[in-house]
Amino acid sequence: MNGKIKAMMKSLIAFILSLTLASPAFAGDEEISDEGTLNPDEMSLSNSLARAARGDVNMVICSQGYVLTKKGDHKDARALFEACAAKGWTASMTWMAYMEQNGFGADEEAAQSAEWDRRAAEKGDPIGQFNYGLNLLRGYGVEQDLIAGQDLINQAADAGVEAAQQLKDADYDPRAVTPDADEWKFEKRLY
Repeated sequence: MNGKIKAMMKSLIAFILSLTLASPAFAGDEEISDEGTLNPDEMSLSNSLARAARGDVNMVICSQGYVLTKKGDHKDARALFEACAAKGWTASMTWMAYMEQNGFGADEEAAQSAEWDRRAAEKGDPIGQFNYGLNLLRGYGVEQDLIAGQDLINQAADAGVEAAQQLKDADYDPRAVTPDADEWKFEKRLY
């Protein structure tokens, strides 16, 4: 009997799925009636971008900047992250720092990258503290300040950022937490 129930359940699921996929209400087309929008475009990236452009952001919308960045749509990711950062979302600030540091969607801007990290750090974000602390230790995008950098690294370590603790344990040597391939980026440049 157990096998019969499983077979019936599979058939029922297949039937419901076929109805769902065939139904115009689930086909992705919005229909507007006197009672509102049927099947609104509420979970799409385009809707999130439109909402962000209006300043209507939340954690879910801000997190979609990650998807945009990973798919290579840096222009839209920047727009979304900037809107979220304007509303105080510190994770969006650290993502903007990452984009500025790596030249995603615009030229690399060390000073702007450090500024985004500073803003997140000032709001108490542990990743912002760690990143801005590294910027200060290296003098990347800001004037080098070893004491202030170490203080921020300590705050991030106290907040549980493992890389910050690792950096402390390595006597604040940035090479302990960043790959050798990145060192060229943080060298003092004469131009």
